[in-house]
Amino acid sequence: MDIHLVKRKGHIHPFDEKKVYASCYAACLSANIKHTEAEKIAGKVTKDIKKWSKNKKQITSDSLFREIGKIMKIIFERNGILMI
Repeated sequence: MDIHLVKRKGHIHPFDEKKVYASCYAACLSANIKHTEAEKIAGKVTKDIKKWSKNKKQITSDSLFREIGKIMKIIFERNGILMI
């Protein structure tokens, strides 16, 4: 099933899980997390987002952003990584 991502100004785009992975990976690297650990975290976040969005026909970019933040916060706390 295709999920539509509704952007802040109302534009609709197909949801792309690769963008979730890439943004999480980049966030990890900017937090000075090693590449291998950043890959694991980005993969876990992407997997959790896929589960979260599974039965949705559309999601907003804001709700996606908040859900990614929640998941990353949990992962960071479990691994002793400080979020600033």
